[in-house]
Amino acid sequence: MLGEAYPQWVIDWNCGRLLIGVRIRQVKTETYPDLVKLQTIGNSVNGRPIRLLKISNGQTGNKAIWIDADLISTQTMLIIVRNVTGGIHAREWITPATVTYIINQFISNWENEPKYIQNIDWYFAPLLNPDGYRWGGSGSSKNPCAETYGGSGAFSEPETAAVQKFISGSSAKWKGYISFHSYGQYILYPWGYNRVVPPDYQDLEAVGQKAAQAIKGAGGPSYTVGPAGNTLYPAAGGSDDWAKGTMKIKYAYTIELRDNGRYGFVLPASYIQPTAKEALAAVKIIAEASYTA
Repeated sequence: MLGEAYPQWVIDWNCGRLLIGVRIRQVKTETYPDLVKLQTIGNSVNGRPIRLLKISNGQTGNKAIWIDADLISTQTMLIIVRNVTGGIHAREWITPATVTYIINQFISNWENEPKYIQNIDWYFAPLLNPDGYRWGGSGSSKNPCAETYGGSGAFSEPETAAVQKFISGSSAKWKGYISFHSYGQYILYPWGYNRVVPPDYQDLEAVGQKAAQAIKGAGGPSYTVGPAGNTLYPAAGGSDDWAKGTMKIKYAYTIELRDNGRYGFVLPASYIQPTAKEALAAVKIIAEASYTA
């Protein structure tokens, strides 16, 4: 039975700050040897390990997605091989909780997931920035003492460099990239560094709109969809720009989770599960598009 083969990864998603120390170590690879692989892709400035968790059926030729939480110059990541990331920006507490929730749902329900989920290699980085760094051009500060200091250049920090090295050096067939952030309730796609759009922006817009509809269908609020530079403001150094422009990943998104400003970064613990459930609904839409890309 599924429950016996894949016992649930027990985390209390009702605890507000549960993920600041992301408990990815609780996922024991020996428990899921045929499904889950855990590795370290680098270390933070302060020497903390940057963990990457892969979920895969082990078949060759799978497309891939990357998912992460909060980075920025490759700070945001959900890549579709598929890749999902979170925890890039230290103050955006909801994002690691969301990514670990998605991991748990996939592991717990793997045998019941549709084929387009099972036949994707999923790469999850729940906490890319364990110390709290980010990089950028427009929208960042050149003052080393400022909270939005961009660093000395692209991939100047070990966290972003680890992601860049892993993705660019991987043989994965990347088709999707998702980086979770907060807050604002946006589904954003390239370009962010200026106010133009990529040639296939209509595909990105269409899938983004379907993801927003899925969020509503899961009981969530309205999410605004659009190119980052036009929808918000130009900001250089976004990881989705890098994923799309340099790595040629078809579906690259930054998803800004709840809320729209009432609580901001300090989202109450009661919002964790609703936010994570709607994010999972959006991920599945992007995954389906990536699977056929």
